[in-house]
Amino acid sequence: MAHTLSTLAYLVASVLFILALRGLSSPVTSRRGNLFGMIGMAIAVLATLAQPGMSGGGVAIVIAGLVIGGAVGTVLANRIEMTALPQLVAAFHSLVGLAAVCVAAAAFYAPQSFGIGVPGDIHGQSLVEMSLGLAIGAVTFSGSVIAFSKLQGTMSGAPITFGGQHWINAGLGLLLLVLVISFVATGSGLLFWLIAILSFALGFLLIIPIGGADMPVVVSMLNSYSGWAAAGIGFTVGNLLLIVTGALVGASGAILSYIMCKGMNRSIINVLLGGFGGEAAAATAGPAAAQQPARPVKSGSPEDAAFIMRNAGRIIIVPGYGMAVAQAQQVLREMADLLKKEGASVEYAIHPVAGRMPGHMNVLLAEANVPYDDVKELEEINPEFAEADVAYVIGANDVTNPAAKTDKSSAIYGMPILDVERARTVFFVKRGMSSGYAGVENELFFRDNTMMLFGDAKKVTQQIVQALQH
Repeated sequence: MAHTLSTLAYLVASVLFILALRGLSSPVTSRRGNLFGMIGMAIAVLATLAQPGMSGGGVAIVIAGLVIGGAVGTVLANRIEMTALPQLVAAFHSLVGLAAVCVAAAAFYAPQSFGIGVPGDIHGQSLVEMSLGLAIGAVTFSGSVIAFSKLQGTMSGAPITFGGQHWINAGLGLLLLVLVISFVATGSGLLFWLIAILSFALGFLLIIPIGGADMPVVVSMLNSYSGWAAAGIGFTVGNLLLIVTGALVGASGAILSYIMCKGMNRSIINVLLGGFGGEAAAATAGPAAAQQPARPVKSGSPEDAAFIMRNAGRIIIVPGYGMAVAQAQQVLREMADLLKKEGASVEYAIHPVAGRMPGHMNVLLAEANVPYDDVKELEEINPEFAEADVAYVIGANDVTNPAAKTDKSSAIYGMPILDVERARTVFFVKRGMSSGYAGVENELFFRDNTMMLFGDAKKVTQQIVQALQH
């Protein structure tokens, strides 16, 4: 009876997790989605504590873990800046991967606790599931640590490559497969830890050659990995909830990674295998590009921008990572509110890979209480640029570069971009003339209808706000 109730509780929690994912698909329903997720997790924890065979000591350990983890999570949530969310998410993925490794080790050394055999005689099916969960979890852990370091700036965000890198990755992948097969055949403890060590190394080598421009895909991909790791371990320990939620996270992360790769004109296979094709991008952005003579641009002042925007009927704001770094979202919304009072229509154009993680710009704009209806995705907003009097680009570089449509030699050729160049006037807020993370010079800078506003994104926008108020 207790087992039946536990299974039913896990089923209810699984349904709530599905509803949570559904709710998180839209800003309008995201709060409800979060609530469903929290309720589902609470039910899952209570059902686990009520499992037959749970001793008082086991319950105490779980509760202690909840208290410590909850306290750490609360402190982090209160202290973390919205601009640092990508690296926080990467750090969380690393913990999921490490948890999968720890559970695999627990199942290997105490299989009788999970009903999968006894030490030295574990069921073959369980060894398959255990080894897959172990390998994916280890790759997720080390890969997420590298992603965190790149996003945090503690290591270079540029691709780190060396000769024969792809062949080494391929060789390690084949060796890992051989080790898994051998482990399933023998159940050797030595092979268990060799799989773990090799997977840690493979996660490291897969992520270091991926550059900053591809970090949104990497974060999404690691999210998918963490889900599959949890699902694999769920099969090992016979936990229905881990299987369902792991599969949900793994599948949704994989689908999102594919969508984002399409949005960046990247091959998902190349990204998964550790940056295949990076050499071409590096060549495009290499010394030859740097040696080109300087080209003239038109620059203006915030007062010029305020004058033109005050007389504009339709304005489209294009936020990017520069807005996130400058933490300019609040003052940007203030500028939009003033323009609306002047009678202008103001919308926000979001590229699928703007920022450093999926939905990064949406989160920042939501923090600034930007109305959901004003935020438009690429497919919806692109036809509207031709009708816009002003496009205000604040820190979005590669995703607005017209070279993606015209220059076949460019590293970003074929990548869908926001058609900001079609607006009557384009204001581009930037500190200088540096290229974006793809290392490609932005052709938009040199268009006749573009005016550069050089300076910190927040300060420039504040000056525009001050000019609009007078």
